[in-house]
Amino acid sequence: MKAALGQFAVSREWQENLSTSIRLMGEAKAAGADLLLLPEGILARDITDPDIVLKTAQPLDGPFMQGVLAASKGSALTTLFCIHVPNGKGRVFNIHVAVRDGAIAAAYRKLHLYDAFSALESTNVEPGTEVPPLLEIAGLKCGLMTCYDVRFPELARRLALDGADVLLLPAAWVRGLGKEAHWDVLVTARALENTCYVVATGECGPRNIGASMVIDPLGVAIARAGEAPTLIYADIDPARIAAARAALPVLANRRFAGPELAA
Repeated sequence: MKAALGQFAVSREWQENLSTSIRLMGEAKAAGADLLLLPEGILARDITDPDIVLKTAQPLDGPFMQGVLAASKGSALTTLFCIHVPNGKGRVFNIHVAVRDGAIAAAYRKLHLYDAFSALESTNVEPGTEVPPLLEIAGLKCGLMTCYDVRFPELARRLALDGADVLLLPAAWVRGLGKEAHWDVLVTARALENTCYVVATGECGPRNIGASMVIDPLGVAIARAGEAPTLIYADIDPARIAAARAALPVLANRRFAGPELAA
């Protein structure tokens, strides 16, 4: 599987972000990628407006999604990203969406909301209530996660036990003292402790760090981006997963039952 990571600075205007997303889809498809992972919250960003997600949310049949779905028609490329969608009760869901050949292939409502480091995502966002689905891409099983989820090892472990070979993590990781190190450590840990690949794409710009990366099942970074907009690639090798799990069978050796989502 060839993975593409499209890192960019999200604009306040959804039309501009749609144009960027479609351009990256075209470049990833031309490069032969099987999946393209874009960041979290790509409908709109304005760091001076904490209610931007509420003001700019669109339904899954809204104009942003219509544009992405139209651009995906006739292609086997799977494109994944997060957008905010109205929940019908004055709030929104933060949804990780997978799009392929003109249709939504999977959707996951973010479980762990970013109520930390003085942020309060739950002010406008309603948390999900279901464990994310696995999505098959190019013969591999992929588990969906979103940003702050990476701080909770239970979700990654649950997806690995469900059969995930690859974890896909769109993010908008906020800058801060020690935060860049947290990102690096947590993404690497989720890969190594579950002997799976983690593909993580971060939003860049004045608030967020970018730093997209792909970590292999033994904790080795095989692709990294800096702080600027870019499109990077990595090859996901099933044989590397099998070799890691043969040499380091932590999933088979574990003594605890699989995590279950609390009510």
